[in-house]
Amino acid sequence: MAKLDQIRAAESRLLLSTYERSPILFVSGEGVHIIDENGANYLDLLSGIGVNALGYGHPVIEEAIARQSRLLIHTSNLFYHQGQAELAVRLTERTGLDRAFFANTGTEAWEGALKLARAYAGLRRSEGAQIGTKFLALEQSFHGRTYGSMSTTHKAKYREPFAPVVPGVEFVRFNDVDDLRQRFSSEVCAILVEAIQGEGGIRPLTQKFFEEARKLTASTGALLIADEIQAGMGRTGKWCAYQHYGIQPDIVTLAKPLAGGLPLGAVLCTEEVARAIHAGMHGTTFGGGPLACAVAIAVIDFMEKEKLLAHAAEVGGYFLEQLRSLARRHEAIVDVRGRGLMLAAEVDSAELAKLTVAEMLKRRIVINCTSDTVLRFLPPYILEREHADTAIAALDEIFTEHAAHPATPIAGGHQLG
Repeated sequence: MAKLDQIRAAESRLLLSTYERSPILFVSGEGVHIIDENGANYLDLLSGIGVNALGYGHPVIEEAIARQSRLLIHTSNLFYHQGQAELAVRLTERTGLDRAFFANTGTEAWEGALKLARAYAGLRRSEGAQIGTKFLALEQSFHGRTYGSMSTTHKAKYREPFAPVVPGVEFVRFNDVDDLRQRFSSEVCAILVEAIQGEGGIRPLTQKFFEEARKLTASTGALLIADEIQAGMGRTGKWCAYQHYGIQPDIVTLAKPLAGGLPLGAVLCTEEVARAIHAGMHGTTFGGGPLACAVAIAVIDFMEKEKLLAHAAEVGGYFLEQLRSLARRHEAIVDVRGRGLMLAAEVDSAELAKLTVAEMLKRRIVINCTSDTVLRFLPPYILEREHADTAIAALDEIFTEHAAHPATPIAGGHQLG
């Protein structure tokens, strides 16, 4: 039995059925390519769902892991280590915020942000302010899979199987300023946004909506919380996507590419909001450990030294223009959007989106679809124009063949194996 077959059989017996995996066994990677058990290279335009900012096998990450693993991997948050304050300096300086809390994942960071918002509202009520406990989240939002995160995630498929969810969440129509105004009141403790929705389909907030959210929260003392778990840490050409808008949130969450592939999340907040937290109110065993912090510091320093934010903006802009050109040639592409290396091409049916992902994989190019009809591109920041050209050529072939034979499978490209 082939190794892949052995693993699939074992997983079918032993694991919860939470994933629909593609039948490929990846064993290594180099640069923007991930390599399967047969030695075949795949151009990875998904980077582990936005995680592998420096691609695969990057020496900066490998050296940081090796160096720190010889010193200290874990000590718990009952003691000091060298990494947390050093990483916090880098993050606060680049985001305009004042304090940090480190978690393991994005969803844990978001849980921390929600708890912080409710704690701050409680503090302000004790000081005489009229602030409630309600959260306003956005339609099509996605914030994670723990209970608080899931409860502020819009799509019913994520919430309904686990009902009842955490109460006190109301959803606002995406980019609808009038709906936001109507739903906002002194009962709201925070408005929750993604400057660019990720799982929701790479949908940017409008300047007007973001500005109104900031104006409304400022009018009552409620908080503006930005989920930058997918869009942050340089993916859009700035450290955080909200920085394109000139708007400063009160709380920001980071994760995915923060430690270049190691699990690490962060909650950043203003000094004012930090007043609401004292020792014992929140914590974590593993979050912000020495190893993850050391790698995150190395990743940030390398990104800055090599000007990878400017590179992401430049190559991403080129990729976006090529996608727009592709859309002009193929009616099946109904929209192209995004910023930097967070891009999407929306097609006219879920069937075509699913087919395109499969056909790209046959051509050894990794993408995925989200929101049923949206092809999502989240490549490593080291992507070059030639890689974008490879993807565009493959997409052009797929859409051309589909238009010619819409009812039959597409036969072109390299087969798996």
